[in-house]
Amino acid sequence: MKMGCPEEQDTYKSKLFNFKGMFDLQGRHAKSLSVESARILDPTDEASSTSQGSDRRLKSQKLREEQAMKEVREKLLLEMEHMKERFAKLLLGEDMSGGGKGVSSALALSNAFTNLAASIFGEQRRLEPMPAERKARWRKEIDWLLSVTDYVVEMVPSQQKSKDGSSMEVMTTRQRKDLHMNIPALRKLDAMLIDCLDNFKEPQEFYYVSKGADEGDKNSKNDDKWWLPTVKVPPEGLSDSARKFLQYQKDCVNQVLKAAMAINAQVLSEMETPESYIESLPKNGRASLGDSIYRSITDEFFDPDQFLTGTDLSSEHKILDLKNKMEASIVIWKRKMIQKDSKSSWSSAVSLEKRELFEERAETILLLLKHRFPGIPQSALDISKIQFNGDVGQAVLESYSRILESLAFTVLSRIDDVLHTDQQTQSQSGRKSVSRNSPQVAKVGTPKGGTETPASMTLMDFMGWEVEQGDSDFMKDSEDFSKDLDAKNQKLPSIATKKMSYLENLGGVRSPTSRH
Repeated sequence: MKMGCPEEQDTYKSKLFNFKGMFDLQGRHAKSLSVESARILDPTDEASSTSQGSDRRLKSQKLREEQAMKEVREKLLLEMEHMKERFAKLLLGEDMSGGGKGVSSALALSNAFTNLAASIFGEQRRLEPMPAERKARWRKEIDWLLSVTDYVVEMVPSQQKSKDGSSMEVMTTRQRKDLHMNIPALRKLDAMLIDCLDNFKEPQEFYYVSKGADEGDKNSKNDDKWWLPTVKVPPEGLSDSARKFLQYQKDCVNQVLKAAMAINAQVLSEMETPESYIESLPKNGRASLGDSIYRSITDEFFDPDQFLTGTDLSSEHKILDLKNKMEASIVIWKRKMIQKDSKSSWSSAVSLEKRELFEERAETILLLLKHRFPGIPQSALDISKIQFNGDVGQAVLESYSRILESLAFTVLSRIDDVLHTDQQTQSQSGRKSVSRNSPQVAKVGTPKGGTETPASMTLMDFMGWEVEQGDSDFMKDSEDFSKDLDAKNQKLPSIATKKMSYLENLGGVRSPTSRH
């Protein structure tokens, strides 16, 4: 058939194209129907593909679990190697060369506690929670060091029943009594201090600025502590709720400080006085104290308040010197009363009753000094006892309680810095609110180092100690020590001096031998 004009040819081609598209669509549709029908008739292909996908997921999950297990094993192996290295250093007395120049195991363990606390808490310059990494390291390594006390045991009798029903008394081992009593108490004090720092995780009304950013503040309390940041509070001061919160935290930390001081003082008193220290002492108490102090101590009318008021305690060195003299005189008088030392040139002139009276007066002054200035370095007697102590259990108790005492004093100092800044801000702004005259706020204005605590809460109540048969003596000593501190502090005059904790004092974080 012939085509006419070009217009007819174009019309014919377009019709052919439409017909071809219709047939192609029908063919594709039929092909898809056939494939779908085949899937319905034979579902094994789809199931196989699904199972293959699930297998791949299971294999991938298994690989991830194996990788995680491998990482955990590697981490545990690294920790085990680190722990082996630490204990090897303790066994060798900190002398890894094997040359036999190491210290005793007790002193090495004491130094390990001190160095660990210095590395963990030495940078605690603010009232803020500890970083999670440092907190985990502290708990892990403290557990390592305390695990030694599980093997410091004593033999005790116990009843054992045999198969025939008869009973016999046999000797068994248990952890030594002083460790069984004090290790859980120290762990609780440790947890309380960490929790106290964690309580400052929420946004607080006070904040810190670097020292260089606050050079114009001439009223800063921390001028003598150049490494500490400066505390800042709002222009109108802290709110009542914030002030009460800080005061409550201060009371809690104050209780922890007194408990740690009681344990540390008890352990140090039970340590033997080294012969090398005794040989270095003068022959009598007058030579140890000096004529002026000796006359004050032996006077018929003795008032510790007047004695401390008239004594120069303007520096840490003078406080430590007075403490050393008092402790040396007490050791001399005790030896003369117990052993009747033949070296005495004045033994016939002083009776035993007077020596007991002089010793009691010197111990009262020591008690006041320890309570008023808890952050001063250790005395010569304490250093000597720690250095020559051979009892591992006593070394653990003394060092652990000492670092907790130091940390509590550091936290207490940080809280006092905030409260002192708040008082200065309020006095400068001239605000006189009724809340400032309330009893709770009046406690904020106590001198640094004050020890106002809730009168209804005793040390045993605060610690949650339960007195068992045979343990009441130590509890009574701890309670008496705490009560004596409070009673003596009420009469103690305010003495302005620079106070630093062991962790803030470079000399305080070194081992006793290096401070010698």
